[in-house]
Amino acid sequence: MTPGTPRTAPEDPRAARTRAKLRQALLEECAEHPLEETGVAALVRRAGVGRATFYVHYADLEALAVDACADVVREAVEALHAWRGRPDPVSAPPALRAFFTGLAPHAGLYRALLTPGGGGPLGLVLHRDLRARSLAERTLAGAPDAPLVASAVAATFAGVLADWLHGLLEGTPDTVADEVWQLLVALHRSR
Repeated sequence: MTPGTPRTAPEDPRAARTRAKLRQALLEECAEHPLEETGVAALVRRAGVGRATFYVHYADLEALAVDACADVVREAVEALHAWRGRPDPVSAPPALRAFFTGLAPHAGLYRALLTPGGGGPLGLVLHRDLRARSLAERTLAGAPDAPLVASAVAATFAGVLADWLHGLLEGTPDTVADEVWQLLVALHRSR
């Protein structure tokens, strides 16, 4: 270990298993009922943990829901950066198409956490992570106006995704993937 490097304690495997059970229980519960109709009692019963245990790990259902949906944020970030070389300006990379196609099973939960325009608790996480990745890549490449374009990319993607999930934009997953990809390519070329 390098001097000055902070040590990070390994995560307690029991805590990780408990959080995984709670995330899975939430996804299963939200497949049957909207998030706003889901209660902690039903959730802990499904997960096989106590109510107090739930509150040891999460402040409330929204915190658990954002944690359970964190994978969708990671998948979005990776899908947007899954190409190498010169991007096709018209057709989205296969990973981005797969991302949009894969949203259907938990679309109701994502809508509850991602408000139209790209806000909401999941929208904030999505924007933060997309902006950070875009900023890092643009800065590494020496691209001009890296912070401005990174913010625009994150806001555009989060907004389009949210509006499509809420039915404000029409189109198949492939169509929306291509359309948002074209917008993002245009943003990158504008500066």
